[in-house]
Amino acid sequence: MSSELKMIIDQVCREKGLNRDVLIAALEEAIKSAVKKRYGVRLDLEVNFNNAQGEIEVFQYRTAVEEVDDKELEISLEEAKELDSKCELDDCIGTRMDISSLGRIAAQSARQVIIQKMKTAERDLIYEEFKDRKGEIVNGIIQRYERGNVIINLGRTEAILPTSEQISSESYRRGDRLRAYIIDVKDTQREPQIVLSRTHPEFLIKLFELEVPEISDGIVQIMGVSREPGSRSKIAVSSSESDVDPVGACVGMRGSRVQAVVQELRGEKIDIVPWSPDPAKYIYNALAPAECSRVIVDDSSQSLEVIVPDDQLSLAIGRQGQNVRLAAKLLCWRIDVRSETRYQHYQDPDYYSLLEISAMTDMTENIADKIYDLGVTSLELLAQADPDELTQETNLSTELISSLVEEAKKLIEKKETKKEDAIAEETDTGEETGTEKEDLPEIEEKAEDHESQSNSEQNVLDTLGDSTR
Repeated sequence: MSSELKMIIDQVCREKGLNRDVLIAALEEAIKSAVKKRYGVRLDLEVNFNNAQGEIEVFQYRTAVEEVDDKELEISLEEAKELDSKCELDDCIGTRMDISSLGRIAAQSARQVIIQKMKTAERDLIYEEFKDRKGEIVNGIIQRYERGNVIINLGRTEAILPTSEQISSESYRRGDRLRAYIIDVKDTQREPQIVLSRTHPEFLIKLFELEVPEISDGIVQIMGVSREPGSRSKIAVSSSESDVDPVGACVGMRGSRVQAVVQELRGEKIDIVPWSPDPAKYIYNALAPAECSRVIVDDSSQSLEVIVPDDQLSLAIGRQGQNVRLAAKLLCWRIDVRSETRYQHYQDPDYYSLLEISAMTDMTENIADKIYDLGVTSLELLAQADPDELTQETNLSTELISSLVEEAKKLIEKKETKKEDAIAEETDTGEETGTEKEDLPEIEEKAEDHESQSNSEQNVLDTLGDSTR
């Protein structure tokens, strides 16, 4: 039995990867708990595993007294001297207990404590192993589904691939081998929760590090990544050595390196572009294969206006705006892509007047371009245009053209009304100011007449006075 216990301990430690001392400590605590439940919780016990004999030893410690009042903690001096002749009063003496008579309940209790301690030790061991592995790629086998989440067996433990971190275009089957990126390791009460991802941009970087030796050696650096998982990605690279082509290093011989990454991502397209410190050059590379005619950089607002040939506009924007959206994520700048024709239209101030009615109608830049190209280059000309002729030449609906013409007329009337009101207001202000100025000469003239009349009366009085004298 002794050798069997030792063999079981060694086997469990080997299979679970547990520390032998941790398991033995858990076993000793379990036996101690079982003995107290069987014989009394107040017992002073010491439990040790005898490695040489491969068995558990339990010792009960009691104090030698003249008269025993508490059998669990005290022993008579006479009985103590029988065990140890040198024992004196108040000495503590230990006696070995026979645990072979432990009941079934006590044995089950010991078993539960051992299992719990083993789980705790195993959980701590797994957490210590994975807590520093955030940002690494792991391989596992798909075990099962739980509420849409994929549970992946990593060998010693299981990891979870949440629905939010799964590529929507991928399908996962039980038993398939899968690579994923560790984004978090949580220390929970039950077991460490290892959270994986296949959509994280860092997952793409790690895959390239595995496939491209120049990246792992530090010769080629990945300067930026933008992803739409399962569809398309862009990755910007640069080289610290002039004789190493960063794009060529990532592509590999006949595309072998990048194809390995594409296969792992199950067909996700990857654009590898050269990085540049110049935003204009950088966006020129990022929008490839589309060609750029002109790039206007606004450093203050971190925005770019990219002008492309008319036949390159759809290529630059991409399907549903994907190409320009990924380029904007790569640069972290706002990007406006315009065709050369539209850019020329924007140079004409009258073109903006056509867009003024966009808030009130279905006017768009595309419709404005069509109308402008037909010679209707301002809001006034649109208001004077014949809706039937415009409908035939633009191939737009009669209702739309009619609404545009009507709104143009209304907008012009509003502008003219505002202009007339402004002129009338200025005129009223001027008239009031002129009236005040005209009143002043009249007041001065009356004052002069009054002064003249006073002088005449004084002259008459002086004349009468002289005649009297």
